[in-house]
Amino acid sequence: MLDDIATILFHEQTILRRLDELAAEITRDYSDKELTVVAVLNGSFMFMADLLRRVPLPLRVDCISVSSYHGGTESTGTVTFDQLTLPDIEGRHVLILDDILDSGRTLHEISAKLTAEARPKSLRSCVLLRKVKVRAADAVADYVGFDIGDEFVVGYGLDFQERYRNLPFVGVLRRELYAAE
Repeated sequence: MLDDIATILFHEQTILRRLDELAAEITRDYSDKELTVVAVLNGSFMFMADLLRRVPLPLRVDCISVSSYHGGTESTGTVTFDQLTLPDIEGRHVLILDDILDSGRTLHEISAKLTAEARPKSLRSCVLLRKVKVRAADAVADYVGFDIGDEFVVGYGLDFQERYRNLPFVGVLRRELYAAE
């Protein structure tokens, strides 16, 4: 798998240092509130585990499974919710955790659905990566690990065709591996 990586953007230690900073921000902002974290699966599971171990607050954790890439490298434009029920977050302060803010569709759809149907007291979002680009949907992350260019990245939970999630870093996948998609 290492031969498939064109460039490593963020090594594991760099990611973990940034998570220390994000955790401090989140801890400060929610120190007097009960927090519920809703992680977007599957891409955010490593980010979630490493970040939340650094947040010394009592919190609830839930997950939501959605998809918009369906195996390719570009969002299909349709966000599919893969479960029948939403987390019970009514009246709670909620922080959505996602791996990457790319087109904005996923974060926008999750935020809209949770706000309309699950009625949280407040709703914010945190992403490991934010692509610096024009978005197809209006979505803003309140907490951001790193800004990146418009490159196809894998590792640290991010995948291509369900591979590379277990890499301990974030790297750019060699173009010839996904160009035929």
